[in-house]
Amino acid sequence: MKKIFSIFISFSFVAIAGAQDLAANEFFEIEGKKNGSLLVVEEADTTWKSGGLLGFNASQTLLDNWAAGGQSSITGTAFVNLFKNYAKDKWTWDNTLDLSYGLLNNGIIEGNNVKIDDKIDFSSKVGKLAGGDWYYSGLINFRSQFAPGYEVLNGAENRDNKTSDFLAPAFALVSLGMDYKPNDNFSVYISPLTSKNTIVNEFNSGLRPNYGFGSDELDQPIRFELGGYAKIAYKRKLAENAEWQTKIDLFSNYLKNPQNVDVNWENLVSVKFAKYFNVNFILQMIYDDDIKIEINEYDEAGVLTNSKNAPRLQIRQVFGIGFSYKF
Repeated sequence: MKKIFSIFISFSFVAIAGAQDLAANEFFEIEGKKNGSLLVVEEADTTWKSGGLLGFNASQTLLDNWAAGGQSSITGTAFVNLFKNYAKDKWTWDNTLDLSYGLLNNGIIEGNNVKIDDKIDFSSKVGKLAGGDWYYSGLINFRSQFAPGYEVLNGAENRDNKTSDFLAPAFALVSLGMDYKPNDNFSVYISPLTSKNTIVNEFNSGLRPNYGFGSDELDQPIRFELGGYAKIAYKRKLAENAEWQTKIDLFSNYLKNPQNVDVNWENLVSVKFAKYFNVNFILQMIYDDDIKIEINEYDEAGVLTNSKNAPRLQIRQVFGIGFSYKF
């Protein structure tokens, strides 16, 4: 955890410095109209701004009678990143939706495709100007996944040991606080009052102990936490054809072990090298003291010999070259 916070503090200084630089260089689309000898300049309507990134990455390896050994495989990952933001007078409303799903087939078990990416993340934040670049704000966030996840054993999914599913878990967060937003590229949201709800549906109730449900909560589909929350979001052009987006979420549960801060840090670097092709690098790190990661040990005959459940640093890294469309 100390290493994570050291990285986070370094990131904060870089982001704030970059945000100040961007604040000094904001631009607005304008158009000029001649009225006799007078040039009338009008600001473009920027009440709503929307856009996104749509992409698909794939790779394939075929080995047949290959003396050096190896395994044929094919992978595919699709992703969508959307935003729609409103700003007028003293009000702002920012919405984002991130979706991704990917599969690997290495032919070890016919029809057994291993999930390599699965994400649903929706966030909506509304704010009213308090003064300067500060806003009174409210935020909701929802995270889950589309499909079941399983333990991976010897390169194939062990369908007898499910680890996740749709709404198992899901995380729903409702928050009230203050938002510092000097421009469209940088924001810091701070909330002393946040409700975090962990959902594990009835169909997967056996997974509840892995997601922080206590012995007195195992018959309930929702686990409630009340605490403090902070979120930093930042995006910046690294070059004419390259962009970096990052966001980090921090949550401390007042009701139990407030010193154990939940961390979710996501990064996306996208580099365009042709009109519809990109190189994409995704790095996500999660630490949640309530999520127990199961590590199983097996003997040579495939018999389970030991099992350990403990909170661990979760890392997701995706590097791909493929089709993308930015709008």
